[in-house]
Amino acid sequence: MTNQFIRFKLDLSYDQYLAVYQGVAKTVVTIADDGRRIVFPAGNIQRYLTKSGIQGHFEMELGAGNKFVGIKKLA
Repeated sequence: MTNQFIRFKLDLSYDQYLAVYQGVAKTVVTIADDGRRIVFPAGNIQRYLTKSGIQGHFEMELGAGNKFVGIKKLA
């Protein structure tokens, strides 16, 4: 089976992401470009957090059995 790639946009404010550190939120829920609802651990995008939050277009890679491989920010 080949890996699956899911593209999506995020526009989270710093305060919205701060809820993760406070233990209020543990997951990110968004709609992929193809219309699928995706849910993943918020820690998977932590490295993209800036003072303004997390914004941009991202691509998530899933391997066999829909196992998380990684997320990268697209240009």
